[in-house]
Amino acid sequence: MIYLDTSIVVSLLCTDTNSTAAAMLMQEVSEPVLLTSFAKLETVNALHLRLFRKEIAEAQLATALGKLEVHIRSRVFPLLPLPETAFRRAEELSRMITPRLGARAADLLHVAAALELGAGSFFSFDRTQRRAAEAARLSVNPWP
Repeated sequence: MIYLDTSIVVSLLCTDTNSTAAAMLMQEVSEPVLLTSFAKLETVNALHLRLFRKEIAEAQLATALGKLEVHIRSRVFPLLPLPETAFRRAEELSRMITPRLGARAADLLHVAAALELGAGSFFSFDRTQRRAAEAARLSVNPWP
């Protein structure tokens, strides 16, 4: 399975500099992908931040949120709850990874969720998050 980070999902839903790379990645994927409730929350928040920063219009926000819900309902992005055990795993990763990479707690929670849910791959455009996933022995998508 492939864990999708917020940066990938947002680029698929709303045009940005990584949208082409995100679409190309997803075209090459044959394994199932997954989205956690935490990644969904971050995606919704990231889209609203784009509106706040005037990077998108209200209509674009509505379209992106609509696409997200359609993708979840149709299981393009199967939505899984964030496992409670991910918090303990994120703490472990914090001790191992943060002193070397400076990872944020949210980054580690995504990586921990991927591990707890049995994902073998982690897709993200965030460099620190990708390095954290690699340190946790997950394969990551090629850099765009």
